[in-house]
Amino acid sequence: MADSNPQTPDTEVVLSVVMPVRDDAPSVNVMTRILSVMIEVPCEIIVVYDDPDDTTIPVVKSLAAKYPALKGVLNSRGQGVLNAVTTGIDVARGKYVLIYAADEIGPVLAIEPMLRLMQKGCDLVSATRYAAGGKRYGGSFVGHILSYTANRLFCWCTATALSDCTTGMKMFRRELFHRLELSDQGSGWSFAFAMAIEAQLLDLRLGEVSVVSIDRLFGGQSTFRPLPWILSYSRWFVYGMCRLPPWRRPRPKLAFPTLASTHPLSFASLPLDLVTREDGA
Repeated sequence: MADSNPQTPDTEVVLSVVMPVRDDAPSVNVMTRILSVMIEVPCEIIVVYDDPDDTTIPVVKSLAAKYPALKGVLNSRGQGVLNAVTTGIDVARGKYVLIYAADEIGPVLAIEPMLRLMQKGCDLVSATRYAAGGKRYGGSFVGHILSYTANRLFCWCTATALSDCTTGMKMFRRELFHRLELSDQGSGWSFAFAMAIEAQLLDLRLGEVSVVSIDRLFGGQSTFRPLPWILSYSRWFVYGMCRLPPWRRPRPKLAFPTLASTHPLSFASLPLDLVTREDGA
């Protein structure tokens, strides 16, 4: 990146960070600066927006001079996070791709350990807010309850190896993305749930790293809507139950577990302050 990670146009990009946005100017302004310091390998930050009048665009242009690895891309595939992510991946040059929400500052600390797991041989590394010290703060209280409950039930009802299938923060080998054959049906970030399921069905080498997620710490408006969320995620929940039944043997395993040992059924009770895990599994 700009100061801490200088690179030329010919530098081989190791990591492409794809951030779908919608009027997230304050978030992009802050996260670009943070990512430029935290990521030590040659990387690029691809900000994808649906609207040519998105308020994020002027910020991207103003930062581009100092951070040449930052680029803005217009999503021409159609509305929706999956289309935005796909657009970003189509122009990405990195060996690995990280899907990252522009409004979350906490998970940035997990990027380095996720990258280490990728370099050790993982095909996909997923963040977890619900195991090995992972936590979630901020954002919609209803959204927290639904996410926690859905992931806990999914771990009980399926043979999943991942403790947080619905999180959008996932790092993977760029060439594997289109093998997942994701559907654009559904709302918001539900495609990330499908990614977790399809990756296990393909027997990819998986890893998991705990994160502290802090939603909407600054700027932007949440697009969370309970009913569309429930309908969209329920579709993938049922799909996962059918394709990864709990009697499936062997249970899919993590090639490289998170820093503290995790088990997909290891959930702490949900306290009122939404701290979902206090120690390792």
